[in-house]
Amino acid sequence: MPSDGFNGGGLMNMETTTIALIAALAVVALLLVWLSLSMAAAEGAVGRVTQASLNNLILEIQTDADVSQFIRDKKIKRIHKVQRLIADRYATAGSCAFFRITCNVLDGVLVSAIVSLCGAPLWAELLVGFIFALVVAVISLLVRPRSAGATKPVDIMLKHVDAVSIATVLTPFAKIGGQKDSKRHSDNLSDDEELEKIQLEQGRATIDRLVEANDFDPEVSEMLRNVLTLSETLTREIMVPRTDMICIERGETLENMLKLCSRSGFSRIPVIGEDVDDLVGVAYLKDAVRATAFNPAATSRDVESIVRDPMLVPESKPVDDLFHQMQRTRQHVAIVVDEYGGIAGMVTIEDTIEQIVGELEDEHDRTQHADPERIGEHKWSMPARTPIADLEEIFEIDIDEDDVDTVYGLLTKLLGRVPIVGSSAVTRGLRLTAVDSAGRRKKVSTIVVEPAHVEGVDETEQHEHQSDDAEKASQGDKDSKDKHD
Repeated sequence: MPSDGFNGGGLMNMETTTIALIAALAVVALLLVWLSLSMAAAEGAVGRVTQASLNNLILEIQTDADVSQFIRDKKIKRIHKVQRLIADRYATAGSCAFFRITCNVLDGVLVSAIVSLCGAPLWAELLVGFIFALVVAVISLLVRPRSAGATKPVDIMLKHVDAVSIATVLTPFAKIGGQKDSKRHSDNLSDDEELEKIQLEQGRATIDRLVEANDFDPEVSEMLRNVLTLSETLTREIMVPRTDMICIERGETLENMLKLCSRSGFSRIPVIGEDVDDLVGVAYLKDAVRATAFNPAATSRDVESIVRDPMLVPESKPVDDLFHQMQRTRQHVAIVVDEYGGIAGMVTIEDTIEQIVGELEDEHDRTQHADPERIGEHKWSMPARTPIADLEEIFEIDIDEDDVDTVYGLLTKLLGRVPIVGSSAVTRGLRLTAVDSAGRRKKVSTIVVEPAHVEGVDETEQHEHQSDDAEKASQGDKDSKDKHD
């Protein structure tokens, strides 16, 4: 009998130990679920927190008179932890992702162990572990922790900063991949610029997904893409260059200005002195009409009498900033200046809007420049001012030239001098050849672009021969003209 009592007590102790172990494993499993959701939220938040937002929060806490010094120091200490984490945001995100995946795996293992302690067969252990993993996945989908991290990134990072800090310490190998990602994405960008680049990439991906799901009209999706690229487009890419600007001299009469506006169809005309760089201001058609409508004698007044101060913008200004500045200052035209202070061209608010909605033309607009024209199977004739983006789209290549915007500029850069008719150069497997000129200065107006595949002739050699022949022909024409004169 004593032995039976001993065996019974041992069994009870074993059952109690098993129940305690099962309860402990269950608690650990639930904690791992919470940790997985926290890591997912932190992973979504770390890519959206900026140093500027944290600095502003520190200033706000320091100037809050209702907070005690102890609480103030405690909050600032947590903010400093977040600053250290986002200093290498890619490594931090990698650590969060690693712990999130690890927690999900351990959850399935722990649940299988709990089922095993209950005496269930092997197939039941695997099935219950699999079902629990699915339940955790459904909970993650319903709770959407990453969405919370995207909407309130600073609050999420401050809430989970201790857990994330421990995760980064335990995963030093994440810094290796983080450094590679940082170099690939940041390219020496500032913190805010890097974050803006990340958000633009995410925006483009979202639009592409919506288009593929047929949730948007193609024209609407194109406008959304254009909005995202406004910050990457510079003013010099959309301006009217100084060579195409229609200007009027300061000594001209209002009558002549009205005639010029009628012929050109423009209502805002730059007023210049000796040359284009001697800018006086901008004359508006409305001012000229107001001055002369009820006073015919005013038509003999100088244009300078109605001139307004011009809005000057640098050619490197992003188009979205230009658009907002023109909105704030209620200016519809701006004069673009280059890095040396000279006049590079002019831009209107209509030019900025066209970057979003496409070409805007009214009854008085005229086609200023022809479109690229296909003249062969893989051969195109392009106006000199054709944007490089159009060339890339037609031939499905990436030119990757940031300092030039047009086909003419690309040919000029490749040659290292101003091209003349017959000049040719090769880049990215394409041959660019100047074939036509126009204007008093005989500036190249048309460029033929075709694949650079000529059997038996070296491309560099052929380019040099063509350029030399063109220069000789041009020199010969000049000499004959001088003799004739």
